Amino acid sequence: MSYLVQILENAGFSQVQSYIQSGNIILDIQMNDTEISRFVHNVILEKIGTDLSVIVKEKRQLEAAIEENPFDDRYDYSRIHLVFTNDKINREQLQKVLNTELEGEMLQAGSECLYMYLPREAKKKRLNTNFLEKRLGIIATMRKINVVSHLCNM
Repeated sequence: MSYLVQILENAGFSQVQSYIQSGNIILDIQMNDTEISRFVHNVILEKIGTDLSVIVKEKRQLEAAIEENPFDDRYDYSRIHLVFTNDKINREQLQKVLNTELEGEMLQAGSECLYMYLPREAKKKRLNTNFLEKRLGIIATMRKINVVSHLCNM
């Protein structure tokens, strides 16, 4: 991750920080989200040789996602995951997925992300980003809510 920070700084981004080894990068630049996504993608492809999807969220979006968390204190906070995408989600497809029986796992939609509750005792883990990407036709990334909270505080 330190190399990623270095190549992004060399490419013109300022105040670049990384958090853990999961690809979380915080930076400051005056571009819109589409430009940032494309620029970071191209820098990574050129310097590292990896063709990655880049999902961009502003601090206010992350804060709103945490604030809207539909799972109250009856749920194990460490089992709450937030799913982010740059793509517009088709409402009909989303409703079908929300109505899918998930055998103990839970999925809810918010204004900034999708929320997954993945209890340890779930018999069969169905709910993940691959499932959502295929069903919704999106590119997504998932983070635990405590990681998103930490990113907001950086």
